[in-house]
Amino acid sequence: MTDLLDAVFDLLSGGKRLRAGFLYWGYRAAGGADSDALVRAAMSLEVFQAAALLHDDVMDDSDVRRGMPAAHRRLAAAHRERGLAGDAGRFGEAGAILAGDLCLNWTDEIYTTSGLPQEELLRGRTVFDTMRTQLMGGQYLDVVEAAQTWQGVPTEERIARARKVIRFKSAKYTVEQPLLIGASCAGADERTFEALSAYGLALGEAFQLRDDLLGVFGDPEQTGKPAGDDLREGKRTVLVAYALEAATDDQLQRFAAVFGRPDVSAEDVEWMRDLCVRTGAVDQTEKLITSQADAARQALDAADLTEAGRAALLDLIEISTARSS
Repeated sequence: MTDLLDAVFDLLSGGKRLRAGFLYWGYRAAGGADSDALVRAAMSLEVFQAAALLHDDVMDDSDVRRGMPAAHRRLAAAHRERGLAGDAGRFGEAGAILAGDLCLNWTDEIYTTSGLPQEELLRGRTVFDTMRTQLMGGQYLDVVEAAQTWQGVPTEERIARARKVIRFKSAKYTVEQPLLIGASCAGADERTFEALSAYGLALGEAFQLRDDLLGVFGDPEQTGKPAGDDLREGKRTVLVAYALEAATDDQLQRFAAVFGRPDVSAEDVEWMRDLCVRTGAVDQTEKLITSQADAARQALDAADLTEAGRAALLDLIEISTARSS
């Protein structure tokens, strides 16, 4: 059991704490007061994020997370070191899945026992439960999308499909729903709730688009993952859709031969990265990030927020989109 707990606690020691921050400032922006109980409720979302990462790394067969071996790799290594019976890889995957399930249980426990008044927690419970359900749906949507082909699919449809995955796998549970949990607990009115929802969806998409760029171009020292990892995993992102739209037939043929191959060479990874730049895909993705960040700012104009809350939510736009990890 110690191996399982160590994997979880080491994972929780890192991260940007954005989801906790959005719950906290959703509550404060809607007029709620600071408290240790609020911080504990907010931190339940970091444990939820840990659950998602543990499971995601198994599904993606990732080697590294936050600069450390992914939990299933770490547990597999422990199996081999101790000379245990059976397949080390299967042992590691089973352990990581159980660690993720453990975090899902803790998420609910931490939220429920945070110390916020029960009537406030009850107000936030609907969004809290919806968030957990929709993330699982978003994860499966991503799995289904990865199993389909983009061959013969128009660029507009490719982008629409990639953005749908973004919304349900990342944008909602990263920004929108944490904000709305906090705002609901604090008793936000319908107008504020709708404005924060619009802010959260726009910023959540901008956040994931930045993440997609970092998954291709990010510095491993900053991101904690190998450079070009998303290209090895074959993630069909908006960035990739833009690159394919402008590529020549020869470039498309080479891209199809190397994209999504775990054993792809460093040379081919660099070629794909360069293709994203030369086709203008990076610039187009940056423009979409800017557009969504602007939409998030505009959405706040319709909300009745505290001064401190509004200032924090504006700062979080920059923190979420102008980042290197």
